[in-house]
Amino acid sequence: MVMELKVKNQIPCIDFTNDPQNLEEGSEGWNDLCNQVREACEQYGSFQVLYNKIPSSLCQDVFNECKGLFDLPDETKQKNLSPKPYYGYAKSDMLPFYEGFGVENPLLLDAVQDFMELMWAQGNPKFCETLHSVATKLHELELIVLKMLCQTYGVEKHFEAQAKRFENTFRLLKYKVPPQSDSVVVLGAHTDKGSITVLCQDGVEGLEVLSKEREWLQVAALKGAFVVFVGDSLKAWSNGRLYAAKHRVVLSGDKERFSYALFASPKEGVIIEVPEELVDQEHPLLYKPFNFMDFFNQFLATDLKFNENPLEAYTGV
Repeated sequence: MVMELKVKNQIPCIDFTNDPQNLEEGSEGWNDLCNQVREACEQYGSFQVLYNKIPSSLCQDVFNECKGLFDLPDETKQKNLSPKPYYGYAKSDMLPFYEGFGVENPLLLDAVQDFMELMWAQGNPKFCETLHSVATKLHELELIVLKMLCQTYGVEKHFEAQAKRFENTFRLLKYKVPPQSDSVVVLGAHTDKGSITVLCQDGVEGLEVLSKEREWLQVAALKGAFVVFVGDSLKAWSNGRLYAAKHRVVLSGDKERFSYALFASPKEGVIIEVPEELVDQEHPLLYKPFNFMDFFNQFLATDLKFNENPLEAYTGV
């Protein structure tokens, strides 16, 4: 049973802004941040990070552009298609208060332009420029987190290969105000199936993370902060050392909530395999090698999605 006890903003907040030299590899500050990131990912599966290389004005521009996107006619929105479930436009009776768009390969300007042209026949260069810019900067943050984890586990030689195996999807998310006055779960509890998610929230709170003690922790929408989540595939790659936290969105009050996120997932055909350096007497092998997209597709298409621990059920030793 999941307890409904909620504690305000109890996932760690790590400050990357104190000193620019802290982000220089090998510095004392860098090593300290590496340890903080590792501890947060092991204990909470998530953390907030203060990171000033993504200007707050750019973040606000994304939210401004977001609202125009969600105001488009339904027949236009539905042009955002993808053969991969949850990669394109999402809206359903199962999630009546949730709506989302997906832009695949947002680091490629041409891919963002293709999405823009689907939504706005007359064009919308401000949207295109804004989304591509923020996606590029979120990707830089994503790689910093991955590099820190690789270094603190002593597997830095695998960093480049891991980074090249990622594909990125940018999602823009809207949560409508429920008609009830009480709190309503507008997006149910789930773990991200990919590797790393970097999320930006607007000022409307509602994000909650499930702790290892089975308590829901409220995540404050801190100005200048981004939320980082460990996904199931990174948990498997780390041989279970990292924790993939369940999270959900709960809304109350009278304000719609907007957020956007960059999701890094293994590319089609990539096999997730634990590095030999992360297997020893104290850490026996927990996961067999597996094809990420096979796992993702089976999760969506079978009863695996109802399993409390789908990763372990699918590929656990």
